[in-house]
Amino acid sequence: MLIWNWVEQTLRSYPELAIFLALAAGYWVGGRKLGSFSLGSVTGTLLAGVLIGQLDIEISSQIKSVFFIMFLFSVGFGVGPQFVRGVANDGLPQAVFAVVVSCLCLLFVYLAAVLSGYGPGLAAGLLAGSQTISASIGLATNAINRLELSPTEIQAQLDAIPVAYAVTYLFGTLGTGWVIAYLGPKLLGIDLQKECARYEKEMSAGAPEGGIQSAWHQHIVRAYELSTPNFIAGKTVKQAEAMAGERLFLENLRRDGKIIPFDDNTLLQVGDIVAVSGRHEALVDWSNRAEEVADRELLQIPIESIDMVVTSKAANNQTLLELSKRPEARGVYVTRIRRGSMGVDIPVQAQTKLHRGDIVSISGSRKHVEAVIDAFGFADRPTSVTDMVFVGFGIVIGGLVGAIVVPVAGVPITLSTSGGALIAGLVFGWLRSFKPKLGSVPSATLWFMNSVGLNVFIAVVGITAGPTFIHGVKQVGIELFFWGIFATATPMILAPFIGKYIFRFDPAINLGCCGGARTSTASVAMVADVAKSNVPMLGYTVPYAISNTLLTLWGMVIVLLMK
Repeated sequence: MLIWNWVEQTLRSYPELAIFLALAAGYWVGGRKLGSFSLGSVTGTLLAGVLIGQLDIEISSQIKSVFFIMFLFSVGFGVGPQFVRGVANDGLPQAVFAVVVSCLCLLFVYLAAVLSGYGPGLAAGLLAGSQTISASIGLATNAINRLELSPTEIQAQLDAIPVAYAVTYLFGTLGTGWVIAYLGPKLLGIDLQKECARYEKEMSAGAPEGGIQSAWHQHIVRAYELSTPNFIAGKTVKQAEAMAGERLFLENLRRDGKIIPFDDNTLLQVGDIVAVSGRHEALVDWSNRAEEVADRELLQIPIESIDMVVTSKAANNQTLLELSKRPEARGVYVTRIRRGSMGVDIPVQAQTKLHRGDIVSISGSRKHVEAVIDAFGFADRPTSVTDMVFVGFGIVIGGLVGAIVVPVAGVPITLSTSGGALIAGLVFGWLRSFKPKLGSVPSATLWFMNSVGLNVFIAVVGITAGPTFIHGVKQVGIELFFWGIFATATPMILAPFIGKYIFRFDPAINLGCCGGARTSTASVAMVADVAKSNVPMLGYTVPYAISNTLLTLWGMVIVLLMK
């Protein structure tokens, strides 16, 4: 008992330790899996915070404000390119769909709160839990603090938020995945696996024999001596490569015993030894028309594999097939495409279009890789240095804009500094998608700002609400759980029909759009598992970027509606 009393007193005296204890326990609990389901770090941290909060620990509200504003900037920064593309380019139908679904989510949360007689706190928690949008809690907290209520009433509403969140989050996560992945195909009357197979076949149109991978793939390198003038001797490098009928590339050239530099206009001569890369089947033909030789030095070509972030207008909205025919793409192959802040994998097919902000994994000889990077983007090489000038000024500028208050019908309307940071993140993320030198924010930093930033905020919320949490669950728990089912399931049952009959999305990507519009990565992963394909991910990123922003802002809106 003496040890426990000492620990209890120490946590009260040093509340920062309580926060780190909540984080450690929360990440541990959230990472445990029951089958394929896990609570996740946010819910785990909330529950850990609530448990620690039973010790009645006082924590400054400024701590959660600092970490939450950092979190929101990182959210905006991550989804910025997809958000702007959805609003301004050919992702517009998916962006509008996300707006519609987000509004439906807000509507059904509002209906549930009004019909049940809940106040702003329970309504905000219901929104955050049923729509699994933890970020909305911060904006809801800011909005409640501005209500014309007594300090006691405000605290009561704030304490209600984590209660409603915890009660409704479980079905918010599992229910969304079940409705979209399993009920969705039945609602649409489709065989999702066949639809995705059909879509992949259409996306492969125009691919060379062996698939689009072969169009980009440097398979092998061989050395040949040009002993006769009747093959490619007397032709330029460009003409020689064009004769092959598919992507063969001259990688090295030895003349008069020396390896020399060359370009497309270099004229090949009898006696030259060339290193050629390409598919094995294509090089067999060369072996019949030129003498293959063993030239170890000539074949020592530096190979590099690297992630490239697409920033060029020339590559934006271009298919892989179109880009494979560009001279800048010579001698490289694409192995993977990731899109959006969640880094979802996009199918590598002939008709797959690249977007600004996509991360494309490429490999090939160093000079060819560098040529592709110069033409289409920048190398996303590992770095541990964050440009804090860029991040700091971004948050300050957004916060200053968000702090502006505009009275509407006597009601003070403001984005708050948190909402301003979110918008600033969107703008700065979009700018960096085509001007990478603006600032370096490594993926590890983004993860810390996003995950730890949110979870510190949630830990403080849980610890602060701890003393009243259990009483709140006993008071509204069962009823609130069923209202959560209503608020979660109803928009997701309507969304596939809206996608099919109003927006006329292809059945293969419709459910991916639905999951993105509900910012539910887990549900789209379940859809991809059912479909045995990554095709549904093509509909995920733009709706996710739009809805992630709107559902976060709804935290403020639901409080104003319930006022």
